[in-house]
Amino acid sequence: MKLGLMTAAFSRLTLDQLASWSAANGYEMLEIACWPRVSGERRRYSGVSHIDVERLDPGRVRDVLDRSRLEISSLAYYPNNLHPDPALRRAANTHLKRVVDAAAALGVPTVGTFVGRDKTKSVPESFREFRKVWPGLVSYAESKGVRIAIENCPMIFSWDEWPGGTNLASTPAAWDEMFSIVPSASFGLNLDPSHLVWLMIDYERAVRDYAPKIFHVHAKDMEIDRDGLYRNGTISLGMGWQIPRLPGLGQVDWGRFLGALYRAGYDGVVSVEHEDRSFEKTQELVERGFLIARDALRPYLH
Repeated sequence: MKLGLMTAAFSRLTLDQLASWSAANGYEMLEIACWPRVSGERRRYSGVSHIDVERLDPGRVRDVLDRSRLEISSLAYYPNNLHPDPALRRAANTHLKRVVDAAAALGVPTVGTFVGRDKTKSVPESFREFRKVWPGLVSYAESKGVRIAIENCPMIFSWDEWPGGTNLASTPAAWDEMFSIVPSASFGLNLDPSHLVWLMIDYERAVRDYAPKIFHVHAKDMEIDRDGLYRNGTISLGMGWQIPRLPGLGQVDWGRFLGALYRAGYDGVVSVEHEDRSFEKTQELVERGFLIARDALRPYLH
């Protein structure tokens, strides 16, 4: 397996700068943020564009990566692809196709994204919307030789995402349903064990059960704030007690999780997704966070 990182936390750096830093500090692959270039306020951890897919220069991107001797594990764009507002849904779907086109042009095998969800709809209602959108999106990616890897984050970090969250694909039951609707070899998971911790889903079993569908892996840790859980209870659906941490600073047993991946035959990237608020206020703190994650994971990756 190879050590990678998701570039969104380096929002202050250019692709050239973050590639140089990553290579100099022991990283081997980049999961490159490809949100649309927009001005104004943006949501935390989104809106970063290290590759502008609407003005893609494949030669320049390859030059940057070649100079640093890095590879691209995937292109990353995580919007709500089932947004209840038709215009916003259409915009997300359209940009996702542009990211797929960019991946094909760059020879990148995988695009990471979210299924999406209307937070006010039930799971069965949400899958009715899924059927309208996702067979076509996966078919488009398949025609370009690109795989779609869905991250299993429920996207319920703030009250504006409550109660249903904005990503349907967070549980094995949901994965089974979406893979039965779209039974494509180009449709799989970007598996992040941190979300499974607070959802009380066995991440080792998830690796065993879904091994052929694991296209990409996120390395993020999770702390359960026991006081927050006591005060809010599980009925709050994580609000007030699920705290993203850097690998090694939470409750994921990385030896067990990565061991399960080895046993399942996974030999791809383990991509650090930095969402730890304790290490984000300055560039130096962001870098320190990635170094902590590197040191926690590196002993297992060969």
